[in-house]
Amino acid sequence: MDEKFSRTEMLIGNDGMEKLADAKVAVFGLGGVGSFVCEGLARSGVGNFILVDFDKVDESNINRQLIATVNTVGKYKVDLMKERIFEINPDANVEVYKEFYLADSETDIITEDLSYVVDCVDTILAKIAIICSCDALKVPVISSMGTGNKLDATMFEVADIYETSVCPLARIMKKDLKKRNIKKLKVVYSKEHAINTNDHPINKDLKYKVKGSVSFVPSVAGLIIAGEVIKDIAGK
Repeated sequence: MDEKFSRTEMLIGNDGMEKLADAKVAVFGLGGVGSFVCEGLARSGVGNFILVDFDKVDESNINRQLIATVNTVGKYKVDLMKERIFEINPDANVEVYKEFYLADSETDIITEDLSYVVDCVDTILAKIAIICSCDALKVPVISSMGTGNKLDATMFEVADIYETSVCPLARIMKKDLKKRNIKKLKVVYSKEHAINTNDHPINKDLKYKVKGSVSFVPSVAGLIIAGEVIKDIAGK
């Protein structure tokens, strides 16, 4: 038994740990949600990662993103997350892609050998592309809905997207996915009504408004997602 994961093995058994070690999980988007997804997966013994994010750490990320500190500003998120995963589990395999994934992407990131795909990106077009690719290849996928402008981390739920309520992003996604004949999608979403921050000085004269965020909301969503992936892979 690997002592690093012995406490996890007590809950999911040796067979579950072996499944996690053999699993290959792709995480799209390493922001406030995605960085904590990777943290939860790495600390649970997932053995193979594909990390996809084109972005570098910005100073405004420090309030909520696991890999964002004053010393990592300007560095690529995928490189930082790869380094952190190796610090947790040196035996892990990690591939990184510095790109913004869309339907016409020339990189074959989503393939049939994936155990799971996690969608933590912000852009609807990218989310749709990821989900449709997974549906075509029958690869399990879980998607994060909106976590911005929210303060109550206890309001998150796991559900099929067609059973969600309140979340504006889920509402838009439902319409788009229905047009594409996507029958189901596991999501983590919040039933909390968003706080209106449109009148904040930061948003003055901005066409696309910036959403407020805190450390304890997207991180919780990320760990909930990690838990769903782990339980599904381990058969729990």
